[in-house]
Amino acid sequence: MKQRYLIKKLESIGFKFERHGSDHDVYVRGNDREIIPRHKEINEKLARAILRKWGL
Repeated sequence: MKQRYLIKKLESIGFKFERHGSDHDVYVRGNDREIIPRHKEINEKLARAILRKWGL
């Protein structure tokens, strides 16, 4: 899955970019936090797990 698509999905439910890590980005929504790898393509299983975690 494309990283941009995953980020757009997270932003659509209120996540905002917080900071860059060494090889990942951190997105937050209140007390919720999600760490997204900084790759153009994200492993399909990982992407599905992240979306499922937030009910998308």
